[in-house]
Amino acid sequence: MKDTLMTTDGKFWEYDELLKKMDDDNFYYGYLGKYALSSSSVKKLLDSPKAYIKSLRQRDDTPALLQGKLVHLAVLEPEKFQELNFVDVQSRNTKAFKEALSQNSETYTRKEYNNAMYLAEAVANNKHATELLDGTKKEVPAAGMLFGKPFRAKADALGSGRIVDLKTCQNINKFHWSAKDYKYMCQAYIYCQLFNVDYTDFFYIAVDKGTNDIGIFDMSEEFYNLGESLVEQAVEVYTNEIQNGMNELHNYTIRGTL
Repeated sequence: MKDTLMTTDGKFWEYDELLKKMDDDNFYYGYLGKYALSSSSVKKLLDSPKAYIKSLRQRDDTPALLQGKLVHLAVLEPEKFQELNFVDVQSRNTKAFKEALSQNSETYTRKEYNNAMYLAEAVANNKHATELLDGTKKEVPAAGMLFGKPFRAKADALGSGRIVDLKTCQNINKFHWSAKDYKYMCQAYIYCQLFNVDYTDFFYIAVDKGTNDIGIFDMSEEFYNLGESLVEQAVEVYTNEIQNGMNELHNYTIRGTL
């Protein structure tokens, strides 16, 4: 790993200084969200460069993402989870919730609390999941250059030579398909590169939001290599359509024959 890293705004960062600043979510998702790439921006770029530009202008706080955030905190950082503001209501549409939210952006309903705890307890009660998480550091940041562009990442759990990533899903039996649809192979490639971990030591813990079943998934070399290919493709889109072709983005056209 080099001592310095240049973000896409042309600024050079001392690597150790950058890692410290990445502990601040406002810096990680704000500044680096704009001036460094990530697994989420790769997915947007592969969908459409316009989707990537839109993601820079607004954060995507869907109910599914909010629930995922709560489950991550409940499992990986329970002390931070308990510090959140929970209102004893079932819906975000209530007057009490809206008033509380206006005073504290980290406000959630009692129903959201219960759902997160339901899934967190499923992980805590599964010996195979707890063995993977045992002795790991949580929310560990990393940054580096891939295909000539700066990338950022935060490992859910980083152990001695292994990465563990926590996912929630609608149907554990379809997680293989979800992993392909959400392009988890891109995340795997980026994380393995930035943390210098072999793909055979990257594991997903998936939690079914309906049944609370636990799935543990490793990956094939084919899955990992596909991630490398897609990340490289996304960087090409970023270079051609964002860095060099921003003024002509309105002319971006998808062509095909039906």
